[in-house]
Amino acid sequence: MSSNTATDDPIRIAFVCVQNAGRSQLSTAFAERERDRRGLEDRVEIRTGGTHPADHVHDEVVEVMDEAGFDLADRTPREISLAELRSCDYVATMGCSTLDVGEVGDDVDIRDWALDDPDGQDLDRVREIRDEIERRVVALFDEFSPSE
Repeated sequence: MSSNTATDDPIRIAFVCVQNAGRSQLSTAFAERERDRRGLEDRVEIRTGGTHPADHVHDEVVEVMDEAGFDLADRTPREISLAELRSCDYVATMGCSTLDVGEVGDDVDIRDWALDDPDGQDLDRVREIRDEIERRVVALFDEFSPSE
């Protein structure tokens, strides 16, 4: 669904889960990096949030992302609104959302990535989740901006 690539409107992507403290934070960090790698800073807007945000990003997520060169220690989970989601071209839910995605509308390409929650998992399992998220984010970007 890259219907607005011929216009001046940016492509908007949202990554959503319940707490915005794990999978959606991982996805957002990889999406920001991918956007920058492809020189799409002016063409892609990235949003993230949760339906019931936590107080902080999960410790195991911060740790495995630090291993991969990302600093998520200062990120704060936030709530995402239905209006924000309706403004997006793509919304990726993590398989846990309490969001009624039917309310978002037919103009939004909704993906349910159905990923395990990293909260409380051992670090090896969190690394596996991290790596799967990275693959999915790159594949999403490939849909509207093939890499060189």
